[in-house]
Amino acid sequence: MNSKYSLKNIDIVNLLFLALTPVAAIGFTYLWIARDGFDYRQIILGLFFYFLTGLSITAGYHRLFSHKAYDAHPFIKFLYLIFGAASFQNSILKWGSDHRRHHLKVDTEEDPYAINEGFFYAHVGWVFLKKNGVVNERYAKDYLNDPLIMWQHKYYLLISVLVGIALPTFIGGYFLGSYLGGLAIGAFARIVLTHHCTFFINSLCHYMGSTPYTDTNSAKDSWFMALLTFGEGYHNFHHYFQTDYRNGIRWFHFDPTKWLIRTLSFLGLTYKLKRTPQEKILAAQMQMKVKELQKKISPSDTMLMEVEKLKAQVLETLNNLQALKAEYKATKVREIKAKIETTKEEFENCMEQWELLIRNYQMTPVSVRY
Repeated sequence: MNSKYSLKNIDIVNLLFLALTPVAAIGFTYLWIARDGFDYRQIILGLFFYFLTGLSITAGYHRLFSHKAYDAHPFIKFLYLIFGAASFQNSILKWGSDHRRHHLKVDTEEDPYAINEGFFYAHVGWVFLKKNGVVNERYAKDYLNDPLIMWQHKYYLLISVLVGIALPTFIGGYFLGSYLGGLAIGAFARIVLTHHCTFFINSLCHYMGSTPYTDTNSAKDSWFMALLTFGEGYHNFHHYFQTDYRNGIRWFHFDPTKWLIRTLSFLGLTYKLKRTPQEKILAAQMQMKVKELQKKISPSDTMLMEVEKLKAQVLETLNNLQALKAEYKATKVREIKAKIETTKEEFENCMEQWELLIRNYQMTPVSVRY
């Protein structure tokens, strides 16, 4: 057995909880169906609590409290905290300090769930270790001064049990006719599902997927994981632009967390939504394309110079376009609006040339770099 998992290093409570919750989910599900019969409404109840707790982790614990990608009304923060606690992933004081350290120390020995230690370690193994059970206050100074956060931390276990287990059990019994069904599906099965979908962001999204924005760390984009985690699967983008309230930036990216935050902003319940400037995102994407070519061709190849030149032209026209838009917003001068249309056409033409050039080079045999 790996020495780091020796008995003296193991957090027995965490180990037993993560090991026994799947057993409880299976056992109580069997008893529910055997005694009360299957009822699809219990599945709906479980999914409902999965949405509540999962979105409280992604929109609350992650994008609001950990990264301050936006701000929210105190009532929304309160809901995030109670349903986040119901996910049984610890208080935000602990969760957020770990996550901030992960971003600052990613892929190093100080990363609490470093993928370098192996898939199992990044997924769940790190939770089993006593050394990872302590709050590192260096990464949680603002939390310590927030009364609502400290209230949740103080009463975390009580909130977790009441909201995460007792409430779905009560709803399943009182309204749907089976307390066992509520306990099995709304509580334990939902806890297990939420746990491992969240854990896959730490493991699978640092193990396989694409790197369209950066190769400076192990984070990967995975559209499939986005389906299971309310949009958190676009992890390569998030690690490079971590204060953006979005993870999926394209209209077709599945990111319910982004949609929730944006919808709440229309109601005045979220505000100060942070977005990474378009030119920074495009620059990162283009740089990754250049890096792909650099791996295939000689540094002295003229095609590389051509690509770099067109890349600079694209970014320059985009910067000009953004500046003109800002100027028009401030002055409303009609002549500026005309310049915007002209510059927009220039930018789109440059982008078409860039994309065509990249496609041609990807299809054309290139000189091998020794």
